Amino acid sequence: MTLAPFILSFEGGFVNDKADKGGATNKGVTIAIWKKQGYDKDGDGDIDVDDLKLISDEDAVNVILQPHYWNRWKADKIKSQSVANILVDWVWGSGKWGIIYPQQLLGVVADGIVGPKTLAALNARDPHAFFNLLKNRREQHFHSIVKKDPTQKKFLKGWLRRLNSINYGYLKDNRGRIIKFKEQ
Repeated sequence: MTLAPFILSFEGGFVNDKADKGGATNKGVTIAIWKKQGYDKDGDGDIDVDDLKLISDEDAVNVILQPHYWNRWKADKIKSQSVANILVDWVWGSGKWGIIYPQQLLGVVADGIVGPKTLAALNARDPHAFFNLLKNRREQHFHSIVKKDPTQKKFLKGWLRRLNSINYGYLKDNRGRIIKFKEQ
């Protein structure tokens, strides 16, 4: 999955910024998601921040990203790798909104569930044009978050930097390295 190194490059290690609505996070995995996964990494009988601090890159990708985000978008069935990348990164960062807003753009029922109708509508679109539409809508989403809650403004520059590192035909990781992949 070409998206995993990109995501990990932006996520970094453990942080617990009080302004971050996701709470304690490691490698982009929030404590709530880790608890939901039910993986007692340190084997002490509970699932808490201590477990979250221990997760590896492999845990973040294989235990969380692949099954709960990539597969949630059924990304292996998306014809355009660029479109799959921006959609999965969006649901990774914004939860259900990363499905609902694209469904609205597609004109299908915006229920937050990717099914055959969503995939058919998505794969019927011109991938480059739809990628650009998604990118613009995601940027609007970030600005609406800040407008609703100005305490989130401190994250806006980073969100936009990451979004602008997702390009049609390639990704640019947090260190500026280009990640190429095959496009349809």
